[in-house]
Amino acid sequence: MQASFRAARAHLVLVSICLLGAGRGFAAATNGDIGAPGADERAFAAEVAREGGPPEADVLATLAGAKVQQSILDAIARPAEATRTWRDYAPIFLTDKRIDDGVAFYRANRELLERVGKEYGVAPEIIVAIIGVETSYGAITGKYRVLDALATLAFHYPPRAKFFRGELKQLFLLGDAHLAYPIDALRGSYAGAMGWGQFMPTSVAKWAKDEDGDGRIDLWGSLPDITASIAHYFAEHGWQAGQPVAVRAQPAADARVLPDPGLDPVYPLQQMEAWGYAPLEKIDADTPSTLLRLDGDLGVEYWLVFGNFRAITRYNKSPLYAMAVFQLAQAIARGAGEP
Repeated sequence: MQASFRAARAHLVLVSICLLGAGRGFAAATNGDIGAPGADERAFAAEVAREGGPPEADVLATLAGAKVQQSILDAIARPAEATRTWRDYAPIFLTDKRIDDGVAFYRANRELLERVGKEYGVAPEIIVAIIGVETSYGAITGKYRVLDALATLAFHYPPRAKFFRGELKQLFLLGDAHLAYPIDALRGSYAGAMGWGQFMPTSVAKWAKDEDGDGRIDLWGSLPDITASIAHYFAEHGWQAGQPVAVRAQPAADARVLPDPGLDPVYPLQQMEAWGYAPLEKIDADTPSTLLRLDGDLGVEYWLVFGNFRAITRYNKSPLYAMAVFQLAQAIARGAGEP
């Protein structure tokens, strides 16, 4: 029945292509149907089919149902972290409510979180904090159809069209059978990120896990799939069990100025201490580290950050994001009774 429907829909799309002419591109109207496919879209559909995805006609039929969203283009042009400092950013995520909700989530799912954390070698509170920062523990997973978001950005946002065409292609390659819901029913962020952990399609393909063993990946309704996918992502991006994330540092009056040390932990901690940045907690002197400066409420904060901090920035490259996840995780662990 579904195959017959797809075939009929594909037939209508192909008829439309013939009537409108092969050279016409997608309509540029805001908040409207994508329109009749042009050369780029037909080439895209052919590429998807060649790489093992749905037939070209089915891809075109699905794309024909996508809608251009001007609000998506507006949102992508003003990323949230672009102009914020730590004193602006921290109050958004380190609220009493987000901490309390995280503690409640941890306590309600302790057995699952600790099992998954042990399986993948990732601290359970980090898994919870990611869910808390990304979607307020599943309460805000995105209002856009993923198809609309990726098609809008793939064909109407030239600065990053290549990236989003790759994500759109991966969405088709995942297919309805791999995901928990049909492609045109998935909802997510303005950039096409999905589920409680906000995975892009390529992240789903590479790192998402069917932890509950039901034969599909459900990043909206299966806590085992959600938590294991996040944990697996961290395990594959350098998280080291039992290692530190970040620690405040007290700079000496004559501390060496490091204009742009970067986020890669390339300096042994003892070197940072020799340069005048003393950690306020005891950390092994050989631990690779680097220096992070943040503009806090009381002035500049100096932090020594380590490999696990770098792993958080693999999830989102902003150091503000990574620090929010780290501090939220600490608060959740304290509240949930973890050491």
